[in-house]
Amino acid sequence: MTEIEQTMAQLGRNARDAAAALASAPAAAKRQALEAGADAVWQARAEIMAANETDLAAGRDKGLSPAMMDRLMLDEARINGMCDGLRAVAAQDDPVGEVIEAWDRPSGLHIRRVRTPLGVVGVIYESRPNVTADAGALCLKAGNAVILRGGSESFHSSGAIHACMVEGLRAAGLPEHAIQLVPTRDRSAVQQMLTMVDTIDVIVPRGGKGLVGLVQREARVPVFAHLEGIVHIYIDKAADPEKARRVVLNAKTRRTGICGAAECLLVHRDAQALGQDIVNDLKAEGVEVHAVGLEGTVPATEEDWGMEYLDMKIAAKVIDNIDDAITHIRRYGSSHTEAILTEDDAAAAHFFARLDSAILMRNASTQFADGGEFGMGAEIGIATGKMHARGPVGARQLTSFKYLVEGDGTVRG
Repeated sequence: MTEIEQTMAQLGRNARDAAAALASAPAAAKRQALEAGADAVWQARAEIMAANETDLAAGRDKGLSPAMMDRLMLDEARINGMCDGLRAVAAQDDPVGEVIEAWDRPSGLHIRRVRTPLGVVGVIYESRPNVTADAGALCLKAGNAVILRGGSESFHSSGAIHACMVEGLRAAGLPEHAIQLVPTRDRSAVQQMLTMVDTIDVIVPRGGKGLVGLVQREARVPVFAHLEGIVHIYIDKAADPEKARRVVLNAKTRRTGICGAAECLLVHRDAQALGQDIVNDLKAEGVEVHAVGLEGTVPATEEDWGMEYLDMKIAAKVIDNIDDAITHIRRYGSSHTEAILTEDDAAAAHFFARLDSAILMRNASTQFADGGEFGMGAEIGIATGKMHARGPVGARQLTSFKYLVEGDGTVRG
């Protein structure tokens, strides 16, 4: 057995032991651990930013894209947001033991379906170091142990944040192995995680298409897939011009490197003049518009449809009607997030009924495709599959359920 195999096997054993303790841990202890972790992160913000600067310097040397550098960067405001997220998760009701439904049977049995932890969650993520806190918090809240494998780009930042999370566990008297960080950049550690069926119950990949594709192809452990965010906005003929201009500009430019950033604009032919105004707004903000039927920056090609730019670029196209927009999204989308801008209730209802992406929006920026904005405190990712968890994955989505059946000497005839 190699050194990496030994390390990962030990992490798995530690996590399994911690998960057994967490399954019945008091809600108050989990809350205390998260609040203490938030305090520790804030108190260590100078050290975290110093570690982050080491990662940023390496990223610059490596030639990371501006979008990747933005994902990697931590400043005091982002660290404060991380602390707010930890406290928000701490304040939520504990999902473990929640009675989902209950009923009585003519046989005399009383049956309850209650939430129970998944067990051990493995999270594989790329450059965003805040995932260390978000994923650790949500898994802990749901009574799960977690093994975190951060990207090599955020190695030092993730390590500094993880130390604060462990400090929180220690303050609450919970197992320190409840939140573990893979201590190596060696990529073979990822391969090991994908095969640890005896100790990991589910893998959550959070990153680009390459990472998610690798995990889906090679994992023997069940996977909550978080595919790329090929996010579409459809401007209907009944769109309100002021709302549409405001929403599209925010959806594209607020933060281009997040999975909820708009990547493709579809414009109803009868709203072409409005579409051109919006394209002009985007160009004025420095966005490179790859367009068909509109005066963009450059002509769009087939490669632009289905492209996740994560940059100051967007594809734009004039289409004939709402059904053409739906057909385009079905062909090129990733089932992540789509939005319709319209004042027509029937058009919105049609859009919502005919598309099956994890998140569908009306007259709102797609930048709201985020667990924190959904009231979950944070998210471990946005699942684009259809099994178990879908959309923002918060604490409740990191639970399963079991049946508790009670009788009174009841026997089956």
